[in-house]
Amino acid sequence: MSEASSLLIPKTNSPVSSESMANKSLTGLESLIKLLPTGTLFIYLLLNPVLTNDGECSTANKVMSSILVALCSFSCVFSCFTDSFKGTDGSRKYGIVTKKGLWTYADPGSVDLSKYKLRIADFVHAVFVVAVFGTLVLLDSNTASCFYPRFRETQKTLVMALPPAVGVASAAIFAIFPSKRSGIGYALVGEEETTKKGSDSA
Repeated sequence: MSEASSLLIPKTNSPVSSESMANKSLTGLESLIKLLPTGTLFIYLLLNPVLTNDGECSTANKVMSSILVALCSFSCVFSCFTDSFKGTDGSRKYGIVTKKGLWTYADPGSVDLSKYKLRIADFVHAVFVVAVFGTLVLLDSNTASCFYPRFRETQKTLVMALPPAVGVASAAIFAIFPSKRSGIGYALVGEEETTKKGSDSA
């Protein structure tokens, strides 16, 4: 089973039931995970079992785990307001989107930074990215054992229903407001489109 399954499946006494739930849940969450910044997701997957002590939490574990969730949530939101362009040296340069355009420390060269202006879609994406990350946190078995252990009986219903529901809502929103950003932790969408246009013109 994949590494991400430990995040999603509550501990149960039935191996068959747990395996079945794992497969169905991961199927619904695969598309959701793609909406998250890669680095943020990796850090959460790496540190969560350590900071929660695999669900056996002390007060210190709860504090550290809460800080991790807060920082990762902020990172998800922040990444939605970043974008990038290819610098004069050919490397990828990142910046923060503002009302006037992209704010960056790098020399833009001939790149028009004003075309990277802040849009309503950026706020919409930020809300739904946080919703996706919140879904992963809510269904994490270690977090469940740490913060709401008595909720485990009803978590089976959440594991089955919540990922598809959030997935459908997110897919609809991202279809209406497609992401054109190539921000921190995301694929270089703009560069791929530019490459295609260049090859077509050639």
